[in-house]
Amino acid sequence: MKVKLIIGLGNPGKEYEKTYHNVGFLAIDYLTKNHPISLHTRDLPDGDKLIKSEVFMNQSGGFAKKALKKYKIKPEKLIIIHDDSDIELGKYKVSFGRGSAGHRGIDSIIKSLGTKNFWRLRIGIRRRNTQKDTQNYAEKQRRVISQRKASEIVLKKISKHDLEILEKVFEKIANFIFQKSL
Repeated sequence: MKVKLIIGLGNPGKEYEKTYHNVGFLAIDYLTKNHPISLHTRDLPDGDKLIKSEVFMNQSGGFAKKALKKYKIKPEKLIIIHDDSDIELGKYKVSFGRGSAGHRGIDSIIKSLGTKNFWRLRIGIRRRNTQKDTQNYAEKQRRVISQRKASEIVLKKISKHDLEILEKVFEKIANFIFQKSL
């Protein structure tokens, strides 16, 4: 399987910079800054395209569809990089052909493309409990965190500490992309 197009999801505008919902944008920025990519066209060395969505997250489908058409690429050769509030911060998962799991940007893409058959790099943004919690407090926190809505997390600014964690994830993703593990 040879991937040809990588799209990072996020929201345009200064107010959304460095929010958890924009980790797709941050991943693209990291890749272009730290790896052998043409900054002008954001091409990978073998001609694959690396772009940021230019629309708000919930309207990503139209953008993805236009990009696939412009570059004459099939959905099966697409990777979408996005946040996932069901995955713990510091981790990522690769999936193919799955539903949106409530992620509205992915839902928009599935609807616009008429298929779930594309790759996803899902970057975790959910904080985990710390070891200093007492047992009772830790149990209460687990319930609170599991009940926390994604909307309470995704539009918050990323802390410096969390950004350092995410940059380690971005480097793992870079290794994954450049090794062509798909």
